[in-house]
Amino acid sequence: MEQILKKGEGWRLGWQPQGGAFPALVGGEDWAIELTAAEWADFQRLLMQLGEAIAQIAPELMPEEHLNCTVESETLWLEADGTAAAYSLRLILNTGRRAEGNWPPEAIAGLQQGMQMLTVF
Repeated sequence: MEQILKKGEGWRLGWQPQGGAFPALVGGEDWAIELTAAEWADFQRLLMQLGEAIAQIAPELMPEEHLNCTVESETLWLEADGTAAAYSLRLILNTGRRAEGNWPPEAIAGLQQGMQMLTVF
């Protein structure tokens, strides 16, 4: 059974195709949440969408200017909070099991790069 786990400072991403109802994993330094394939697809899409939105508005902001940006789907919600150069990321599942997690600013670049390397769909 193939398993893929990518991790870095403050983040973890995993995919196990034969993982049953929850083939994906997202996590931080001391927490992890298993995701369904639909939640995983939404997480991938929304993480990239959020990163692109922040990159687009960054030139319009002063370096110290605070931002708060959210994106969501039926399955989950993501929020970036901080500056364009250093923001934390918060995840809330909108499904029946209701889970929540967050990544500190120093984990975001690695998390985004890890997600780009771990494309399963």
